[in-house]
Amino acid sequence: MTKSVKWCVLLVAQATLVAACQPQTGAGAGTDAAAAQDPAFDPQAAFNTHCLHCHDGSVPKAPHQIKFQIMGAPAIAAAMSSGLMREEAGALTPSQQQALAAFLGGAELSSNPVVRCEESTLPRTAPPTDGWSLTREGTRFIPAQVAGLQAADVPNLTLKWVFAYPGASRARSQPVPFGNAVLVGSQSGAVYALDLESGCAHWIYQAAAEVRSALAVNAAGDRAYFGDIQGRVYAIDPASGQALWQTQADPHADVTLTGSPRLYRDTVYVPLSSSEWASAADPGYACCTFRGGVAAFAARDGRHLWTAYSIPQAPQPRGRTNDMGAELHHPAGAPIWNTPTIDAVEGLVLVGTGEAYTSPAADTSDAVLAFDLQTGVRRWAYQSIAGDAWNMACFIGGGPNCPEENGPDLDIGAPPMVLEWGGRRLVVAGQKSGHVFALDAGDGSLVWRNKIGRGGFAGGVHWGMATDGQRIYAPNADTVFTGRFKGPRKPGLFALNPEDGSVDWFAPAPDVCAEETKPACDPGLSAAVTAIPGVVFAGAFDGHLRAYASADGKVLWDFDTNRSFPSVSGDLAKGGSIEADGPVIYRGHVLVNSGYLFGDRMAGNALLVFAVPAG
Repeated sequence: MTKSVKWCVLLVAQATLVAACQPQTGAGAGTDAAAAQDPAFDPQAAFNTHCLHCHDGSVPKAPHQIKFQIMGAPAIAAAMSSGLMREEAGALTPSQQQALAAFLGGAELSSNPVVRCEESTLPRTAPPTDGWSLTREGTRFIPAQVAGLQAADVPNLTLKWVFAYPGASRARSQPVPFGNAVLVGSQSGAVYALDLESGCAHWIYQAAAEVRSALAVNAAGDRAYFGDIQGRVYAIDPASGQALWQTQADPHADVTLTGSPRLYRDTVYVPLSSSEWASAADPGYACCTFRGGVAAFAARDGRHLWTAYSIPQAPQPRGRTNDMGAELHHPAGAPIWNTPTIDAVEGLVLVGTGEAYTSPAADTSDAVLAFDLQTGVRRWAYQSIAGDAWNMACFIGGGPNCPEENGPDLDIGAPPMVLEWGGRRLVVAGQKSGHVFALDAGDGSLVWRNKIGRGGFAGGVHWGMATDGQRIYAPNADTVFTGRFKGPRKPGLFALNPEDGSVDWFAPAPDVCAEETKPACDPGLSAAVTAIPGVVFAGAFDGHLRAYASADGKVLWDFDTNRSFPSVSGDLAKGGSIEADGPVIYRGHVLVNSGYLFGDRMAGNALLVFAVPAG
């Protein structure tokens, strides 16, 4: 999975580990309601008294505190009220337990009201877009007939309605159009079918854990697929929200689903990432045994078909222990936290991988991998940067599980894109190093490579690029650096020529952040971008959503989402940083999530919907 959470550790590197890794308070961070009930309760002090002695890495089976925001407040609350921690938390009242869970997990547990529609079911219809990447080729391009929005109308966009995700401090499940509704997941695990015109909920499905992925809907409109943060894969009826099947993506205890499932024909392709990079911070943890991969399931019944691992060799004991006596394993890592891309012509499923977790770094880390659609057999691999091994132990004083390479942690997090150019079929990828490169789709050989930014472990190119077939649009974050990344910052949007990767234009992101809001507020563009004819939409860490003219990068429209909004439920929704998923344009509407309390970014819980007023 993405390592955004590690920003909090780096940014306060001179502070203690406890202070560094606690979530921020503020909108959506989760202590206000409980504090009102018990103003004398101090969650930091309670953690130090009741929890720190086990969750500081001294007890191997206790999750390290770094993982709390990954686990989320509901899971922590359940552990204290009815799970393994009920004895340890027995000295706390139920409201104090909720306040502590919210503080550690980074979300308010109380629920905002959700307005229900009169109609609880939706007509079945074919989806107008194809999953998270909007097309099976990963291009994040929406044609005019689906977008329903012309470039000339973009400056007239106004806010139509806002949905407040209940109990959330981050919003990152990309909305998926479905008839006159949009399907979207949430931090609480609730999946909603929201009416496009009003924002009321036709139905709500409750998953077991946070849903980060977008839903993938089949052509018949009778099945939708998604995953949760604990590695479960779900199939539900998108018309009614009824459950159809559920399975586990992979048996590893730390598996998590950050990227969205890809549905192609009768198979669901699920990218496998993990939180083991955080588990390794525990000096008593036997690092490391997770391998990234793609798991294929039968769309009809969830039957497991095959798993293609990014590292072919299964991890084995190395015959030695770390300084704390924990047995070491190798090879491990190369997680896949992007949505698979389909090349139907070559018969390939394409993914990008992250760093290795152990030394020496696997030769498929920081790579683009091509697997056979039918069998999962690897057809080719291109490693962009070799020798990249890292885990969270490296950020807490070079713990005993830190690999010898100690980074630089430059994942390929954005899904590869497939496009035709000059009679050649290209696979284009972007990387956190700031590189964008094109490969031959047939054999994976390098065609061109260009470095557009300074790069770093928070991007570079982080979540997703777009192409309209004329240019490649690459957002550049260039934020949060360590000493090994040199050169000037270039946060903003790049347009590249598919012929050779040269820059057609560059639109620098203005720095609108007040000094007191930094570094949570930052001009970098990390979230995926989305293109329609003549326009590219891009959101920034600072909360601004901008529309750029695709011909020259001129800003056509700019909206600051980093504020509070009245929601359709009558309460307040809070915007913040725009991160991870990108805007969706559908039937004249622009939909975007705002708010991302994870890794020191600005919290929020808003889904904002814009449209051009009638008349």
